[in-house]
Amino acid sequence: MSLAVLRSRALAGMSAPPVTVEVHLANGLPAFTIVGLPEAEVKEARDRVRAALQNARFEFPARRITVNLAPADLPKESGRFDLPIALGILAASEQIPADRLDDHEYAGELSLSGQLLPIRGALAMTCAIQREHQDHGQPRSFILPAANADEAALLPEAHILPARSLLEVCSHFSTRDPAARLQRHPPRSAVDVPAYPDFSDIKGQLQARRAMEVAAAGQHSILLVGPPGAGKSMLATRFPGILPPMTLEEALESAAVQSLSGSVDMDRWRQRPYRAPHHTASAVALVGGGCHFHALGRLNTNKRD
Repeated sequence: MSLAVLRSRALAGMSAPPVTVEVHLANGLPAFTIVGLPEAEVKEARDRVRAALQNARFEFPARRITVNLAPADLPKESGRFDLPIALGILAASEQIPADRLDDHEYAGELSLSGQLLPIRGALAMTCAIQREHQDHGQPRSFILPAANADEAALLPEAHILPARSLLEVCSHFSTRDPAARLQRHPPRSAVDVPAYPDFSDIKGQLQARRAMEVAAAGQHSILLVGPPGAGKSMLATRFPGILPPMTLEEALESAAVQSLSGSVDMDRWRQRPYRAPHHTASAVALVGGGCHFHALGRLNTNKRD
């Protein structure tokens, strides 16, 4: 078999469009080419994958290797495609069986030793897998680095298979012993929402409090304007406390945004997000212009000095 096809995901904002990783081995002078609009970090996968395979005691084929990341018009970035590329080379060279590769999706960056390094957007990719396949039967399992397993398992229905190294993933496909295969990561149990600063602590500010109550009840945006020391930060900090608890879908959406930055607070992911930039922050430093909350749908609170 000289062709292997695997499934992975790209990141485009909050969405995680599917990417087909096609690996073809051909005769000719040894070469390793990656096509499909890869950015610099994806092109560097050639060296990472070669070293990881050799250090894991696999044979790196001395053939013309072509990796296609389809669709070709979708930009591909980061090292998340290292794992599917490495598995595709092993399957195309018949070093691992390829009969069960289509049952999974893959994402993971490889170190030179073959260890799997954490990636950004694991939760966003997991949500995309569930949405895409909820109307088409059982979704594919998701093989990803063990460091991202807790984050991806926030979605209760997701079938997450964490791995620490390329060798563990290869053993999953090569062994006949079910106990030696990758085991599903248990879904994360519900956590209590941490307490917010109490809105009842505010003394006075009757007009501002009334405006916030109306905004919270009607799911409106609110803009706080005033000189430093007027109480804008105090009011904004306590505003989430009068909003209804986030639903699971809203909490997952909020956590997926954090996942894109590479970090999810596993103890506070059910809490409404709050950011308080300093009043001297530039417009470029602000994302959306101030402090952000998620209400029943979406609710932004901006404060301006």
